[in-house]
Amino acid sequence: MKWTLSAAGLLFLLYPALRPWHDETTAAGAAASMGSTAWVLSHLCAMIGFILVPIALLEVHRTAAITFWVGAGLTLPYYGAEDFGLHAIAQQPNVLDLAEAVRYNPFAVTTFALGLVTMGVAAVVVALKLRTTAAVVFAAGFALFLPQFFTPPAVRIAHGVLMVVGCVWLAWDSARRQAEHPQLAAA
Repeated sequence: MKWTLSAAGLLFLLYPALRPWHDETTAAGAAASMGSTAWVLSHLCAMIGFILVPIALLEVHRTAAITFWVGAGLTLPYYGAEDFGLHAIAQQPNVLDLAEAVRYNPFAVTTFALGLVTMGVAAVVVALKLRTTAAVVFAAGFALFLPQFFTPPAVRIAHGVLMVVGCVWLAWDSARRQAEHPQLAAA
C-alpha cells in the first residue's frame, strides 16, 4: 500500500509539473501545449495515479476504495479525451473550437465533475475513518482537485505538491499504524 499510494502521489505531482503551460486561449498556445509529448505524459501521470489510489485504499477502507473506483471510472474517459484527443487535434487550424467541443461537451464535463467529486468524497471517508492529519491532508488534495482547474499554473503545481504530500504521508502513516496494530483491517 505504501509504495502504491506513494507512487500515485508522485504521479499527481508530475501531472502539473510536466504539463506545458502555454496560453491556451490562442491557437498557437493551444497547439504548443496540447501538441507536445509533455502534454501526453503529464495527463497520463494523472490517469495512472487515479488507478493506483483505490488499489492502495483497499488496505485502508474498502468502501472508500470502491467509491474512489467509481469516481475514477467517471473521470478517466474525460482525461483520455483531454490527453489523446486534444493531442491529436492540436495541429488543426480550428484547434480552439475543437478543444472547446471536447472539453465542454455536457456529458463529458458532467461525468468528469461527478467523478472528481466522488473521489473527493471517498478521500473524506478515509479522513473520517482514520482521523489523522495525514488523512486530512490526503482528503484536502482530492477535495480541491476540481477547484484547482480554475486557478493559475503556480496554484495547480502547488496542488500537485499537496497531492504528493497527502498521498505519501497517508501511505507511510497507515503502514506504521498497521505495523503497530496488525488487528486493524480495512472496513
